[in-house]
Amino acid sequence: MKELIIGGARSGKSALAESRAAASAHRVLYVATATPGDPEMAARIVHHRARRPADWHCVEEPLRLADTLRELAIPTTCIVVDCLTLWLSNLFFAGQAAQQAESGRLIDCTLLREQVDALLATLPGLPGQLVLVSNEVGCGIVPMHPVSRLFADEQGRLNQRVAACCDQVTLVAAGLPLTLKSPRTAQ
Repeated sequence: MKELIIGGARSGKSALAESRAAASAHRVLYVATATPGDPEMAARIVHHRARRPADWHCVEEPLRLADTLRELAIPTTCIVVDCLTLWLSNLFFAGQAAQQAESGRLIDCTLLREQVDALLATLPGLPGQLVLVSNEVGCGIVPMHPVSRLFADEQGRLNQRVAACCDQVTLVAAGLPLTLKSPRTAQ
């Protein structure tokens, strides 16, 4: 079973993903994509770590998510990936996409495209349970800055493509889950 949980900032999506994992009958592996780039992000990471049970194994992977999932996924695991938005941001700034969008030049998103394509090729064949967390960034206004617009576009495309690969998609708002796609409704 593969589930995508999407929602806005502080919507409760990570808590829902963690509760899904805790309710599974599997060993839980937590794949964290965040990097502590500033004190505020470092504090967020500490908060997330403190919430997780001590017996959950955590792997930090900011870029090569598909490789990590292929390595870790077995039928008796539940893997939580938190979150695809930070992973995409890491790819965005590790490659040339952000710099090129900033300068107004032709955009070369090679690293981003390679890693997103690798993830999408990997998802269907992964054994075990997988819970992916991602931000829904398309509900607000169109960002003014070119880098922000490009990121919002890429995040929306990523969410659509991952949702198509998942058995279940859940939107979280105000801590309340809304099922958008389930095995009963998937076509």
